[in-house]
Order: sequence, then structure tokens, then C-alpha cells
Amino acid sequence: MDSAARQQSPRTALILTGGGARAAYQVGVLAAVSKLSTNRHHNPFPILCGTSAGAINAAGIACLADNFGKAVAILASVWRNMHAGDIYRADALGIGLSGVRWMSLLALGWLTRNPPRSLLDNSPLHDLLTRHLDFKGIERSINKGVLHAVSISASGYESGESISFFQAHPSAQPWRRVQRMGIRSRIGVNHLLASSAIPFIFPATRIHREYFGDGSMRQLAPISPAIHLGAERVLIIGASRKNEHQDRQRVDMHPSLAQIAGHALSSIFLDGLAVDIERMQRINQTLSAIPPEIRQHTGIPLRPIKTLVIAPSDRLDRIAAEHARALPWAVRGLLRGVGAMNRHGGALTSYLLFEQPYTRALIDLGYADTMARSVEVGDFLQL
Repeated sequence: MDSAARQQSPRTALILTGGGARAAYQVGVLAAVSKLSTNRHHNPFPILCGTSAGAINAAGIACLADNFGKAVAILASVWRNMHAGDIYRADALGIGLSGVRWMSLLALGWLTRNPPRSLLDNSPLHDLLTRHLDFKGIERSINKGVLHAVSISASGYESGESISFFQAHPSAQPWRRVQRMGIRSRIGVNHLLASSAIPFIFPATRIHREYFGDGSMRQLAPISPAIHLGAERVLIIGASRKNEHQDRQRVDMHPSLAQIAGHALSSIFLDGLAVDIERMQRINQTLSAIPPEIRQHTGIPLRPIKTLVIAPSDRLDRIAAEHARALPWAVRGLLRGVGAMNRHGGALTSYLLFEQPYTRALIDLGYADTMARSVEVGDFLQL
């Protein structure tokens, strides 16, 4: 496709969801998209929207949007060589200090002047992002016309609002809806740390006057930022199998802390997106029954959005259980204490398992799932 045709084609957004280590799956999908493209430099996603760990991947593409193939290759290299210590302190001393602080809080809370802010210390993530991301590249890509906007969502602990910080072409406008808004901002490391700050696990990050946590919290409409920024098509990469569920069965043991935590994190990361996709599909069906001229005459502000969802063909918590022993022994000990090292605690492990065997398995799965739908993906993205 030549440059003139690309300018006239519908604007496509890429939506990358949260999920901690599960975000490695996204890189496999993007690697397949790059492989299918006739022009490896061309960025097929002028609008990039990321939340939680997906925000890091979105920023990685945005910083090198003028060379999509290179951006994906760098992301793949980082995720394929990932270790838990690259994301949070996984050494015995770091884990031990965290445990002591929490035990002191529980036993002597009234004497604790500086309570722990989180279970894990994610300062290594700050260093990783600083080394690999050139945020000046975002503005360069916007000026070149290869990127229209990048949006990073985070949740304000004081306001309770879902904030989408976006850096974009001047034509993009801020928005405000119930419990969510879009604010123009120059994207940097703090936006990514805030968006990926899994509650209780990683500390909140201050941006301007408020502390923010994981963008998946209270994100009622994950697809909304892309639409506000002008998307007419959206490719959504999910973090769990479509319609994933387990049959109800009788259980006699009380759920472990890890099982409860995994259930809570799945509710934060997965449920909102599934509901929003279903809502958008229903709106599209309704709009398809109304002729365009009537929609225009009556002033209906909605427009149909073409959507493609790529989701894992296998359960990621099952894959995580197979590779859980790749974690450093100190982390395994911490997770074993809350029940995350057995089959019922696999969901929690799947979010924290930043280790090569697991991330490589997810990258390979994402690549295979996308190549299996190569014709559909190629037609959708007009590759």
C-alpha cells in the first residue's frame, strides 16, 4: 500500500491491556504483525493505547513508531531475556526486607512511622525503562506523521478516576466522561510506572498532584481512549482466552490468599475489557440498523467501530504453573507462603512470573495464534 492510500485508510488503534507478565503474549502478536507486513518500517497503528504492562509495550512502539519492525524487535529482545529481577527486587535481601516491614506493620502497626508502600520494590523496572525507551521519539514520530497519538491510562487513588494521559497530534482533544477523562501530557517513565503499579504489589506513583496506580483499576471503558482519539478500527490483544471459565465444582477447602488475590487481579485486568467489547459489539449492531443519513440527520454522535480481538488459545495460568519454578527461590518462598505455588494459585503467579521460560512461551503462543489468523489479520490491517 502506498503512502497516499495509507493516509486515506481508516485510522487503526492498537489496544494493549494489563496483566503483568502476561503482557509478553502481546509481543508475540506484534512480532507476527511485523512478519506479515509488506513494509517492516511502517507502523500499522497510528493510535496506541496501553494500560498496565500493556502501557510499557505501547510506549515501546510509540518511541520508535517510525520503524515498527525495529520497535517490535527491541520489545521481543527485552521480554525474551526477562528476569524477575528486571522488574522488582527478587533477591533474598529485597524479599526479606519487604517481609520484615510487613510483619512489623501487622505486629507493631501503632509504632510504625513509615509503613511499607507495597509488597514488592519495583525500582529495577524504572532502570529498565530508562535504559530502553527514548521518549523523545514519541514527538518525533508525531511530527513525521507516523503516529497520531499514544495514550497511557492510570487510576487516581484520590479522585477515583481513570485518567488517560495522551501525547498526540494537536488535533486530538481532551475529553471528560463519568469517572474517566483524557489529559494531554508528555509521556514519560512515571506514566508507565503509575499505569503498571499493580495494587498492593507495586507502589503508587505520583504524577502532578495525585498518586496513581494500575490503569486497569476502575477502567470502565478500556476501548474509549482509542475512540476519543479518532480510531475507526481497533485491534485488541487480550490477556486471557475468550469466554474463559471453569466448571463449578464442590470444594471443601477455604481459598488461599493467592487464589483470592489472583481472582481479584483477574477481575481488574480481564473483566472490564470483556464487558466493553461486548458493549461495543451491541452498539455496532444497533448502528448497522440505522441508515447513515438518518444518523447524520438526527445528530447521533456514535459511529461503528470495526474490531478484531486476538486472545490466547491456551490458559496462561496453566502455562505459568508449568514454569513457576523458574522464579528465584526467595520469590518462590514468598508465593508459597500465600499458596501461589499450587494449581489453585496459578493466576497470581501468571502476573508475576517475569522469567524467560514463561515469557518466551507466551511470545511463541502469541505469534502462533496470530499467524493462524494471518489472512484475517492482514485484511483487517491492510498489510
